[in-house]
Amino acid sequence: MSTQLTTQTDETLELTASVLGELFDAEAARRIGVRLWDGTGWPDAAPRPVTLVLKHPGALRAMFLPGTEVGLGEAYLYDDFDIEGDIEQIFAVAEALTAAAGLKARLRLGSLLMRLPAREGDRHRSARRGPAKFSGKPHSIARDRQAVTYHYNVSNDFYALWLDKRMVYSCAYFQSPGDDLDTAQEQKLEHICRKLRLRPGQRLLDIGCGWGGLVIHAVQHYGVDATGITLSQPQADLANARLQAAGLADRGRVQVRDYRELDEPEGFDTLVSVGMFEHVGASLLPTYFKQAYRLLRPGGVFLNHGIACRVAEEGPMDQTSFSQAYVFPDGELEPVSVPLRAAEESSFEVRDVESLREHYVLTLRQWVKRLEAQHAQALAFVDEPTYRTWRLYMSGSAAGFASGRLNVYQSLLLKPGEGGRSGLPLTRGDWYTTGTRG
Repeated sequence: MSTQLTTQTDETLELTASVLGELFDAEAARRIGVRLWDGTGWPDAAPRPVTLVLKHPGALRAMFLPGTEVGLGEAYLYDDFDIEGDIEQIFAVAEALTAAAGLKARLRLGSLLMRLPAREGDRHRSARRGPAKFSGKPHSIARDRQAVTYHYNVSNDFYALWLDKRMVYSCAYFQSPGDDLDTAQEQKLEHICRKLRLRPGQRLLDIGCGWGGLVIHAVQHYGVDATGITLSQPQADLANARLQAAGLADRGRVQVRDYRELDEPEGFDTLVSVGMFEHVGASLLPTYFKQAYRLLRPGGVFLNHGIACRVAEEGPMDQTSFSQAYVFPDGELEPVSVPLRAAEESSFEVRDVESLREHYVLTLRQWVKRLEAQHAQALAFVDEPTYRTWRLYMSGSAAGFASGRLNVYQSLLLKPGEGGRSGLPLTRGDWYTTGTRG
């Protein structure tokens, strides 16, 4: 190595150490280690729960010079850096890192980052799936189809690698933290069916049914006639194939339809929506609940299961966020009070609200572990940036639910019968009585 090159390398190492010193306070440095492209450890080589691996001399420039959450996320997706170990630990100090990403206006940090070498070439070129780019009015039927297919049409085989055997892509229900994912998801399906108090012969509508796990369970174990709707053709195809294979196609089906396209006034005894409500949009909550009320028969119940944010963070998701760009474009989170008010204004009566926040922490952690264990297999169906997108967003979500910044609620809503009749029992005891169904 020439003297000039050695000098340049030493200078880059010193610059990188200076930037890291600006970015990480003492607490963060105790929890997160950094390994440089030459194998050097920062602030030392002591093992830590998680390690940031800088892949090239300009990694920190790529990560922090854009000054945005998307820029930082893209630096991970496109291998400017990697994350080894417990990725969720990163988000424990995420606020400090996010603040640091916005410090480029400060002369010292900005000048340090600018002196680091820029990565050559177009790092996005090899990616199969770039950031979401849609047309049309947000939350129109056409644009919602684009948003849903962007996330869910990645690959059925990819999802099958790390979801449970029923491919239920929503919060599971744990009797014990040690429950395996298959058990916890079956318990969730059973918990929902008990809350709905399903009976043989009833008509059930599942709005946003995914791969049909709840439709199959309800038909198989409760004798209902179930219709599921999704905007994803691959989801519908797999769900209907599974119904056919189970001999249930005469009583269960999945259709590619928007909830606004259904025209069966009072055509269903019970309604359920699990993990779809986040895609509706705050401006359309009145439309969503009014349509549900119109579709439901008097005396029927609607279980609405969805993620919520804290009141302090009320409002639509940041349109410049990583989630909006690469995960759930057009998704919106609201405090639980917002949909409950919209439901009541649509004439629903709120009968029960249950938080499953801790359950989602356990679910997401299992998903991440299963995904990481199937990394090599996943690359047969998606590219590395897509794998990293799911690893990053699910780990960040686990941290959000663990901290209480995010929550998830099941709300049971009633369409009262004549004279306000509910037809419901006085207690919830039947939800938890072992050995009873329907």
